[in-house]
Amino acid sequence: MDSSPIDLLKEHLPVEQDSVVLSGDVKTGLVLVDVVNGFCTVGAGNLAPRQPDKQIQDMVDESVRLARVFCNKNWPVFAFLDSHHPDVPEHPYPPHCIVGTDEAKLVPALEWLEKEPNATLRAKDCIDGFIGSMEKDGSNVFVDWVKSNRIQAILVVGICTDICVLDFVSSALSARNRGLLAPLEGVIVYSRACATFDIPVDVAKMAKDLTAHPQDLMHHIGLYLAKGRGAKVASEVLFGA
Repeated sequence: MDSSPIDLLKEHLPVEQDSVVLSGDVKTGLVLVDVVNGFCTVGAGNLAPRQPDKQIQDMVDESVRLARVFCNKNWPVFAFLDSHHPDVPEHPYPPHCIVGTDEAKLVPALEWLEKEPNATLRAKDCIDGFIGSMEKDGSNVFVDWVKSNRIQAILVVGICTDICVLDFVSSALSARNRGLLAPLEGVIVYSRACATFDIPVDVAKMAKDLTAHPQDLMHHIGLYLAKGRGAKVASEVLFGA
């Protein structure tokens, strides 16, 4: 029996994943990447799922669970919201998450975060949230959040595993390695709380302007590359006393 492409990929590019237990011993912050309608809510926009998507829904559910626990414990939360000006396109993507539209808002299950005192929301106009956190004066909202909260580890979740999540994680790790994010040490990517979009190969072949993007394959590749950059990949996130 022939192996499926995803089985072959996992065999040749394995991603070691561990359970992670979070406790108050290590100051940990939760980073939500683009859990907005424009990427997660069916029919919400050009880059939203066209039909219910289990991987994306599971990501949203786990993100909500984690956000609730973090807020109940008064642990810091940082949420990126993809947000673009209509006159500034983001090549190669079609218009999406335009400022002021529902696409650029948190999914309904996370709207309560807007009023949470320990949650910092950051609208970003580029793929990489680290770059999107930079201000005109040279300061960086994410860097300031890490330093002001004395965060030692971040737990990263969201969408897309292989695009916005990966780019942010890569930049955060590079900044950490340069000593720009002290006291941050650990960067954890939680695989069950990450997702990406799905364009099967057969669908892409029938459409003129589509590029194939098989969901499970690209999700795995995103995790593989994040681990290669130095992130820890978690298969499960639990909370200790």
